[in-house]
Amino acid sequence: MAVLTVGDEVLAGETTNTNAAWLGRRLTERGASVRRVVVVPDESDAIEASVRDLAARYDAVAVTGGLGPTPDDVTMAAVAAAFDRELIDHPDAVAWFETHDGYSNAAASATRLPDGARFLPNEAGVAPGAVVENCYVLPGVPSEMQAMFERVSGEFAGETRHVETVYAAEPESALVDRIEGVRERFDVAVGSYPGDGVDVRIRGTDESEVKKAAAWLRDRVECGERVECGERVERGERVECGERVECGERVERGERGEE
Repeated sequence: MAVLTVGDEVLAGETTNTNAAWLGRRLTERGASVRRVVVVPDESDAIEASVRDLAARYDAVAVTGGLGPTPDDVTMAAVAAAFDRELIDHPDAVAWFETHDGYSNAAASATRLPDGARFLPNEAGVAPGAVVENCYVLPGVPSEMQAMFERVSGEFAGETRHVETVYAAEPESALVDRIEGVRERFDVAVGSYPGDGVDVRIRGTDESEVKKAAAWLRDRVECGERVECGERVERGERVECGERVECGERVERGERGEE
């Protein structure tokens, strides 16, 4: 599936795209496979074109942002246009606003959704969402988006994906042979993410296979230098009181690291 974020502020770097990151995590937990994330400005034509393209290419599309009463909130109309539908006063939206306290002064535009859409109430805010064919239109405010997504999260399912992270205090280029070794020996996907050291993430649908691959790699990487609580543990080190952690994992306050 794909995630489409709408917002000039995201493109300008004024707002971090936390919605896409959160949706990616939750969808992956549900077993869905997010294959693409797209960010577009608050422009009807750009939103419409992206929705048309993504809805045709992927099983489902989650759209966030651009819902509300202000002039730059054009997402719902653009989604309607992408599916060749008219905006109508949706009966379920009208009923919701008439029967819920605190919503009587909502803008009239809040009830206008694509013809034939499924209404998604916004219990954490005002602007409603909608499901139009395979497109899920959600608010841009993170708390509202998250609450609304949980209402429909059961519609996203697939094989559960398991992830293990192995930390290596080595240059990424030095790990190539061992990363290839994981790929050759185990039925998993592997990605390396350099920063302060390298996080190697091992993913797969077989939890046992993922754990075996992670254990194989941990035995073959340099885990790092002596660390303090809150950092990563080195082989053989202890940190005050707590449960045992694997070499290569991060140590949280109260944990004991030992290998």
